[in-house]
Amino acid sequence: MQNLKEKRKRRLDIQNIIRKVEERNIKSVVGDVKPEDRLPKEIKVGDQVRVYYTIETEGGKRKTQIFEGTLIEIYGGGIRKAFTVRRIVQGVGVERTFRLYSPNLVRVELIKHPFKKPRRAKLYYMRGDD
Repeated sequence: MQNLKEKRKRRLDIQNIIRKVEERNIKSVVGDVKPEDRLPKEIKVGDQVRVYYTIETEGGKRKTQIFEGTLIEIYGGGIRKAFTVRRIVQGVGVERTFRLYSPNLVRVELIKHPFKKPRRAKLYYMRGDD
C-alpha cells in the first residue's frame, strides 16, 4: 500500500514539474496570443469550420491554404492543445490535426453549428466505414 502511494506522489510531482515548465515557456512560444484568438469559444465539436494555415512551397514561398470540414475532437491542454478536422474528398475521409499554438495556424472560422448538438466530446463515430 505504501509503495502505491509513493508511485502516485511521484507521478503527481512529475506532472506538476511539466505544468510549471509549460507555463514558464508558453509566453516565449506564444507571445500575447490568447487561446480564444486562435479557436473562438463559440466553436464546439461537431461544428463545420474553415481552418486557414500556411505551408511552405518550393523555393521557400509561404502560401495560405484552407481546410474545411467537421470538427471531430479538441484535446490536450496548455501549449499542447490541438483539434482535428475531418472532411470527405472524392469519397475518402481526410482528417487533419492542427496544433492550436502552431505558428502555421492563421485562424479558424465557424461556418455553421450542427442542427442537433452532439452528445459526445469526440466524434470518432463519424469515421464510419470509409
